[in-house]
Amino acid sequence: MTLDLDRPLTRRTLSTETWLVLGLSLGQSAVYALTSIVAKLTAEGPLSAQTAALNTSRSERPYLDLTYQLLGIGFALLPVLLAVHLLARNPGDPARTLGLDARQPGQDLVRGAGLAALIGLPGLALFWAAAQLGLNATLVPAALPDIWWAGPVLIFAAVQNAVLEEVIVVGYLVTRLRQLQWRLGAVVATSALLRGSYHLYQGFGAFVGNAVMGVIFSLYFLRTRRVMPLVVAHTLLDIVAFVGYTALPKEWFDWL
Repeated sequence: MTLDLDRPLTRRTLSTETWLVLGLSLGQSAVYALTSIVAKLTAEGPLSAQTAALNTSRSERPYLDLTYQLLGIGFALLPVLLAVHLLARNPGDPARTLGLDARQPGQDLVRGAGLAALIGLPGLALFWAAAQLGLNATLVPAALPDIWWAGPVLIFAAVQNAVLEEVIVVGYLVTRLRQLQWRLGAVVATSALLRGSYHLYQGFGAFVGNAVMGVIFSLYFLRTRRVMPLVVAHTLLDIVAFVGYTALPKEWFDWL
């Protein structure tokens, strides 16, 4: 028996594939985040008195901790490779389909920096407002020990977050939903709500802020068909958040 590699992908196949990719990646994260926010809301004390920590230490032994950190970053990128591999079943180069290539490095960098500024500055205001209203947990962006490898690992983590989220939630998901002939509004809303949902563990302010970011990013991708500027923007935002948290005086964050 031979495989029919030229058989077109059916709607059922594409739908099943999309659910499986999300279930193995950020859809799974969304379920855990929803469980986390329910746990926080039903715990003693207000949401603002609880903590959501990112980039935490995984061992008291420094080099074992480093090993765990690097393994976590590496394995987190496997769903990205899976998504790109699955897109390769369609005609054309999947990297070009997603705009995840180096054809326009200068433009991608400039546009990514512009998007980071567009998202980051209002995002700080929203973060502050949510904190004042008690809608967010206290966020600790980086909880690694003060050791030489902490900075590089935080930068690697920022890149990993950016590649995973932008390729899966924007490039892959938007492409598949358009192939499934979803309406434009439904595609944008689904991508944005998914992005907001897996940040729910941080609180409702984080949900709203990331959902707005999701609308802007998905519309940008639909217009340009390039996910690389989104990866650049997200990387810059996370580097500022992660590394900035470790570098800036803690009194600044106490004030926030």
